[in-house]
Amino acid sequence: MRASTYPLVEVDEAAALVLERTPVLGIERVALAHCIGRVLAEDLVATASLPVFPSSAVDGYAVRSADAGKPLRILGESAAGRPFDGAISAGTAARILTGGVVPDGADCVVMVEEVQVAGDVVTTPPGLRPGTNFHVPGADVRAGEKVVTAGTQLGAAELGLAAALGFPRLPVRRRPRVALLSTGDELVEVGEKPGRGQIVDSNRWALLAALREAGAEVHSLGIGPDEPDALRKLVVDALREVDVLVTSGGVSVGTHDLIKPLLESLGSVHVGRVKLKPGKPFTFATIPLEGGKERLAFGLPGFPVSSLVTFEVFVRPALRKMQGFDSLQRPTLPVRLGYDARASADRTEYQRVTLHREGRDLVAATTGSQSSSRLMSLAGAHALVRIPPGDQGIMAGSIVDALILSLP
Repeated sequence: MRASTYPLVEVDEAAALVLERTPVLGIERVALAHCIGRVLAEDLVATASLPVFPSSAVDGYAVRSADAGKPLRILGESAAGRPFDGAISAGTAARILTGGVVPDGADCVVMVEEVQVAGDVVTTPPGLRPGTNFHVPGADVRAGEKVVTAGTQLGAAELGLAAALGFPRLPVRRRPRVALLSTGDELVEVGEKPGRGQIVDSNRWALLAALREAGAEVHSLGIGPDEPDALRKLVVDALREVDVLVTSGGVSVGTHDLIKPLLESLGSVHVGRVKLKPGKPFTFATIPLEGGKERLAFGLPGFPVSSLVTFEVFVRPALRKMQGFDSLQRPTLPVRLGYDARASADRTEYQRVTLHREGRDLVAATTGSQSSSRLMSLAGAHALVRIPPGDQGIMAGSIVDALILSLP
């Protein structure tokens, strides 16, 4: 065992330092079908107006408002994709279906329920007003208008809009490529029977899910050995192919904790310990490669909750910055504590809670024991409540900030 030489860094300072060293990745043009969930890299500007032509909002008759209340001769029909080629003049009308082109000369559409039809004559009600029941060109979008801003995550509405405007491909930020590694000779793969003193590697699967949810492309390196040379080769080979290295375990001060010394030998360790509970041994480093390129490396603690909490606080915002997101952090909401929250004397603590509504308040209930080894404290948790360090703790009924993971 050895004492750590790294200073304890405040949580906010460490988070800011990580983001300062995190680059925004390059741009690639991707087919619409593969843009779901990606981040738009450039403003999307309409090249045409929507709708392109005046189109009916209802089934009915295209007429002149000046002919209100008169019997009108029906000249033909305008259906979606099959417009009426003629023009509407005094005393005439055209049957029109929803989405059909409003013929020249017509300035309103009368709903079919509001007219009387006898053969090829339609009688409209009195009091018609120009512009009724049809969409004018540019009513939805004007040519040259910015319709989606860079930094927006592309979902159903954005992709539908891009398609309507005729964009088969969009410029999006590249997804970060992440190498994920668990360390420790005590670990065995899921499905294998642990021997004496061994445990199943659960962290890698939890982090795999967290990384993918954050938009990363993940390459799993499996379980790294507690042997310096073999571990070094595994990491160095992986760094040539990825943007980020995420490891779990091996960042404390034991004789078999090899990640910090390895990162020290490969690059610069900017954070070696943080004033966070759980997650004190969290490590952040940058590793230079040939050609001026630099990789990010995150050494997460081995305890399951410590690993996921440090991921939420430090790694996820960095991955979102790399993808060009406007918003890097999860949303925070004020919540009322439904329990007495004990504080750590010298570290900011993120306590796991569930949320329920009482009147207009969101009330936080503890998920039970907050041990860093108890993954059940995170299973089903809706939020992480931030408890500042101190001797007194925070009493039930107090309003605190909560980092929202999901809402009930």
